[in-house]
Amino acid sequence: MSRGGHMPERFTDEFKTQAVKQVTEHGYTVASVAERLGISTNSIYAWLKRYGNKSLQYQQVSEQEARIRELEKELKRVTQERDILKEGHRIFRWRVKEKYAFIKSRLNLYPVRLMCHALNIQRSGFYAWVNQPKSCRAIEDDRLLGLIKHSWLESGCVYGYRKVTSDLRDLGETCSKHRVARLMQQEGLKAQVGYNKRRGMYGGKPALVADNLLDRAFSPATPNQSWVTDITYIRTHEGWLYLAVVLDLYSRAVVGWSMSSRMESELVTQALLAAVWRRKPKSEVLIHSDQGSQFTGYEWQDFLAEHNLKPSMSRRGNCHDNAVAESFFQLLKRERVKKKIYRTREKARADIFDYIEMFYNSKRKHSHAGDMPPLAYEKLGNYN
Repeated sequence: MSRGGHMPERFTDEFKTQAVKQVTEHGYTVASVAERLGISTNSIYAWLKRYGNKSLQYQQVSEQEARIRELEKELKRVTQERDILKEGHRIFRWRVKEKYAFIKSRLNLYPVRLMCHALNIQRSGFYAWVNQPKSCRAIEDDRLLGLIKHSWLESGCVYGYRKVTSDLRDLGETCSKHRVARLMQQEGLKAQVGYNKRRGMYGGKPALVADNLLDRAFSPATPNQSWVTDITYIRTHEGWLYLAVVLDLYSRAVVGWSMSSRMESELVTQALLAAVWRRKPKSEVLIHSDQGSQFTGYEWQDFLAEHNLKPSMSRRGNCHDNAVAESFFQLLKRERVKKKIYRTREKARADIFDYIEMFYNSKRKHSHAGDMPPLAYEKLGNYN
């Protein structure tokens, strides 16, 4: 019950909006969305009326996204012109054939029309130069490039030129690593790396620190006994999108989540509030977190006390104490994010909602849950 004496809503506006998009944008039926999310079809229809395509909110967002696309297109053109001139600042003194070679080496980066315009040469002349008979060296480069692409694709698109060179030498090729690097750069093939470790997560002294009451007891006997929470970050071209989740250790279900462009205490309290609304626990729940500043402030402590939640915290710098949340984030990034950078935060929100609510909770088999989806595993015990 809330302080006003009435029962709070079960789901946040963000949850309802993303649920509606499963019908309006992703083509799911109302019945299938309701089944996966564990809610009634009447709720979906009510949300469609409020948040669907005909709502004023949807029209405003659509107009804003269209304007953003126009600005991004113009920004891309201006940025490409700047980069072309920056890379080829000396090329204006080169011969025409050298300019052609410069353009050819960057076909995977910029449009031909834009490069020819920036370098003040005719496209017809460039295409005539490209279509002339290839030299023996160029023919050999094409053959090697085929082997390079095969090695890079076989690695899951993560190998750099050193490992690709090693693969080629295993095949009996004698080309140098510098030649491989040049050909890979020409085709835009590069090593994939993970997100850089962010600093400053534990800067300063925490205000309030709880004991580690969980103590790695990751297998409670019932739902709503022990929850874990943590924050991760997703890359978008608009900047970082921070994701806070709350997982029930019994089934590994994500029972609450929240996303924001800023990593503040409200991010984690909204995720926990969503979990409380959704699960409505009847007894005290242990909530385990790390010692990040979002979890050690007075606002967080007051929220826990108000909702009958007991805090537990990992030791500083010890990732093993919060391994379940870290494991979920690894699954999310390996199975859905896949090191990509989303165009907008809204695109990232929609994709992450789809992964959590439409796949992970309701469809993805989890080894801890007897190779069943988390929510299906909970239903076996007749828990609510």
